[in-house]
Amino acid sequence: MDERRTLKRQHIMFYSRVFDRQTGAFMGYLGNLTETGAMIISEEALEKGIAFNLRIDLPEDIYGKPLLNLTARSVWCQRDIDPNFYNIGFALQEISDDDIDVIVQIIDDYGLQGYDSGD
Repeated sequence: MDERRTLKRQHIMFYSRVFDRQTGAFMGYLGNLTETGAMIISEEALEKGIAFNLRIDLPEDIYGKPLLNLTARSVWCQRDIDPNFYNIGFALQEISDDDIDVIVQIIDDYGLQGYDSGD
């Protein structure tokens, strides 16, 4: 796989639920997050190149909002170490400065500092 990520992934210590805002369908759990991308852990594979309107539930209403509404494009999908799940990478698009601030705060509060995912 051609690596295009410019920011180091930040694994987080909570698994927020992620939903498709258009259908209301549960997509999976947030696995890691940066200001430009995210990975969810899902029971279903997703096709690459599809645009989604995501809703990410936050761990409490501590960031001035209970959730993040983000537009993202699926960029990769691969089986998790557990073959019952898939890891799906998303590139965030059209993200507001306020949402970037919330993401940075989430990473600061819940990120696993010094953890190297090996990729």
